[in-house]
Amino acid sequence: MNIPFLGGWRKRHSPARGVAVFADGDDTHEGIAELLSECDLLRSQAAREGIRLDDSAASLEALDQLLPRWRDDEEVLPWLGNDAGLYLGTVLVRTVPGAQWEIWPNGQPVVRLSSGREFDVVTSGHEWASSGAPELSQLYAEVAEA
Repeated sequence: MNIPFLGGWRKRHSPARGVAVFADGDDTHEGIAELLSECDLLRSQAAREGIRLDDSAASLEALDQLLPRWRDDEEVLPWLGNDAGLYLGTVLVRTVPGAQWEIWPNGQPVVRLSSGREFDVVTSGHEWASSGAPELSQLYAEVAEA
């Protein structure tokens, strides 16, 4: 997911290697973390099914149990995939110590762990939305233990 309005900000504030890092709770970047956590389409789909997305690992398990009615809608599928990936990233950033948002130079948001490993949550969200595998809760468990 490319976030165009970040381009100018990133040029002014990026570290030398050209990426912007956004730690949850960092006042300077809290707005970006909030923007990435909105996931309106996913939240509305979940709410219709009685699932409250509270940014917890348990909510990822609940999402994995949803009937994938969106797979028949070619317009909704990519948006829902973006949202699922951003929601997975939000849960990681808020629950895994040292995890933080990073924006690659191409505009792709990823989660970077304290080990330096980067996790492309948006690509994972698209895979989940289109096929259901791997499950979001499984991805969370793998990344959280790394």
